[in-house]
Amino acid sequence: MKPDAAAQLQTREFAWTAADFERIRQLIYRHAGISLHEGKQAMVYSRVSRRLRETGHDSFRAYLDWLESSHDPDEWQEFVNALTTNLTSFFREQHHFVELARLAREQPTHDWKIWCSAASTGEEPYSIAITMGDALGPGGRFRVWASDIDTRVLQTAQRGVYKLEQLRPLSQEQLRKYFLRGKGANEGLARVKPELQRHLEFFTLNLIDEHWPLRETFDVVFCRNVMIYFDHDTQRKVLARIHRVLKPHGTLFVGHAENFSDARDLFRLRGKTIYERV
Repeated sequence: MKPDAAAQLQTREFAWTAADFERIRQLIYRHAGISLHEGKQAMVYSRVSRRLRETGHDSFRAYLDWLESSHDPDEWQEFVNALTTNLTSFFREQHHFVELARLAREQPTHDWKIWCSAASTGEEPYSIAITMGDALGPGGRFRVWASDIDTRVLQTAQRGVYKLEQLRPLSQEQLRKYFLRGKGANEGLARVKPELQRHLEFFTLNLIDEHWPLRETFDVVFCRNVMIYFDHDTQRKVLARIHRVLKPHGTLFVGHAENFSDARDLFRLRGKTIYERV
C-alpha cells in the first residue's frame, strides 16, 4: 500500500472495507439505478459517513444492517440523496434552449407540456420556463413538470432563490422580467417571480421505478446528464419509459456525454444531443 493511502486510512473516522463499498454499490444500484465504479470509493465514504454520524452508528456495516432491516423510507431517501450528484447551472448547454425556443415559436398557440426529469436545484427547469416565456410572450400556454430523486435539491428548486452570480447566464432583461432582487439581509440574492413559478410543478420521481406518477404525455422531455450514471440495461429501460410518455415526434434533450444511437427503434438523432421520438 502506498504511504499516502495508508495515511488516509489511518485518519478515517470509520473503518472502511471493500465489502462496505460493494454493499453500498449494490444498494444504490437497486434503489436508484446508479452504477458506481471503483474510483468513487472516496466520494462514497465521505457522503455515507454523514449518514453514520446523523443516525449514531459507529460502522458502515452497522448502519447498512439497520438501513436494510428498518425499512425506514425517510432514511432510504437520505441514503439516496447522499449519493446523487447535482451539478447544474442556468442555460447549461445553450443550444438546447435555442432549439426549444425555435420549437415554441413554430407553434405559439400550442399548450406546451414539458418534463424536466432531473431538476436538481432548479436551474434547468427555470431555464426552460424562461425560454418558453420569452418565446411565447404574455399569455403563452406552457407547463413544466420538474422531478428529481433527491428531495433536498427539490426543496431548493421550489424556493427558487439564487445568488446573483448564479444568474449571470441570464440577460439583464430576463433578470428584471423573471426575478425579484433581494434587499437588506437578502442583498446579493434573487427570487423567481410568482408569474414564472406558476408554470412549474415540482415532485419526486425515481427514474428506475416501474410506474411513474405521470398523468400527462409530453411534447418535450429533458433528461440530461442522468443516463451517464446508469448501466446500458438501465438506460434502455428508462429510454423505453420516456418513449411511452413522449408524444409522437416529441423532442428529447440529453446530456453532452450521452449517445443513444443503439436505440434507433425509439429515437432518431435530430441534432447535437437532440432526439425525436420515433
